[in-house]
Amino acid sequence: MRCLTAIGLMSGTSLDGVDAALVRTDGEKIVSHGPGLSLEYSPELRNRARDLLSRAATTSTDDPELCAVERDITRRHIEAVELLRRQTDTIDLIGFHGQTILHAPERRLTWQIGDAALLSRETGLPVIHDFRSADVAAGGEGAPLAPWYHAALLRGHKGPVAILNIGGVANVTLVDSDGRIYACDTGPGNALLDDWAFLHTGTACDVDGRLARAGTVHEDILEPLLADPYFARPAPKSLDRLTFHRAMDAVRTLSPEDGAATLLAFTVEAIRRTPLPCQPAAWYVCGGGRHNATLMAQLKGALSAPVLPVETLDWNGDDLEAECFGFLAVRALRKLPLSAPTITGSPTLLTGGRLTCAGLSPLPSWLAL
Repeated sequence: MRCLTAIGLMSGTSLDGVDAALVRTDGEKIVSHGPGLSLEYSPELRNRARDLLSRAATTSTDDPELCAVERDITRRHIEAVELLRRQTDTIDLIGFHGQTILHAPERRLTWQIGDAALLSRETGLPVIHDFRSADVAAGGEGAPLAPWYHAALLRGHKGPVAILNIGGVANVTLVDSDGRIYACDTGPGNALLDDWAFLHTGTACDVDGRLARAGTVHEDILEPLLADPYFARPAPKSLDRLTFHRAMDAVRTLSPEDGAATLLAFTVEAIRRTPLPCQPAAWYVCGGGRHNATLMAQLKGALSAPVLPVETLDWNGDDLEAECFGFLAVRALRKLPLSAPTITGSPTLLTGGRLTCAGLSPLPSWLAL
C-alpha cells in the first residue's frame, strides 16, 4: 500500500487538551514526522470533562451534558486539525482517539467520546476512530496501543529497550532483543498528582515537581496502596484513570507537600515493581511526566538502567501519542493488527478501528486499496 499522511489526534487521561501531529507511514514503517501542536482545553471544559469521568459508570449515552461535552471536545479537535493542515500540502486521513471517560475491560467495556462524523464533515477527511472496542470485545485489555508505534520507531535499535509513557496513567512498552513486544499499564501516572496539585494550589499540575520535592513520603500510606491486587496481576493489564483515585483519600490528612511526595512515590514504585520478561538496557520516557524534574530524578534512582527522555532518540515526546494514532489509523485501514496477546492480552492478533467518511463524495480512490 502507498504511504499516507495522517493527522493523529490524542486527548489523554490528563484532560489537559488535544495533541495533534502529522505522520507519513504505510502502517509499518515511518517515512516522516511533524509538525505537531497542542490546544489546551479551557478550565471550564476540563472541569466538565473531569466531572463526566467521575459519573461515567452511571451515565447514559443520551445524557445532555455528556452530549454537550462530546460536542465541545470534538470542536476543539476540529480546531486542531484546521490549524495543523495549514502547515502541510496534503492530508489523507485522521486518526481520532477521542476522550476516554470509562475503561473497564473486565466488563468488556471501554468508552471514548468524540463525534467522528462531525469531525469528518467539518474537515472533509476520512476518520479512523474507536480503536479499542474490538480488542475489549474479544477479551483484551484495550490498552496500551502505543507499543506498535514504539516498536516501529525502534526498528534497528538494539534491545531490550523500555519506553515509559507517563500520562494520566503510566504504561510501559518493552521491545526485547529479538523484537518481541510486551506492554502493560504500570499504575498511576500524573493523574493523582495533578488532581492533588489542583486541589491545593489551583494549578493543573505540580509544575516541575516542586510541591512533591518539598515533601516527605509517608511509607505507612504508600505500602498499603502498593498492596492493591492490581499489582499482583500478570501483564498485560490496563487501568482506568480513576482506578486508584482512593489514594486521594489515603493522603487527605497530609500537608500539600507530603501528599504530593507520597503520590509521586506511588507512581515511581508502581513502575519499579512492574515485572518485565527481561531487564531493559535503558528506559526512555515520554508523556507529560518527563517534564517533572522530581519524578525523573526519582525514576533514575529507582530503576537499574539509564532513564532518559525520548528526545535522546530524536523523538518528539510532546507529539508522540498523537503521531501514534495517525500511525494506527493507517494500520487499521490496512487491517494490520492493533492488538496482540503480549500487548493487550487479546486471544490472537486482531485489527480494530472504524472508518467514518461523513459527507465525503466521491471517496478517495486509495480507500479501496
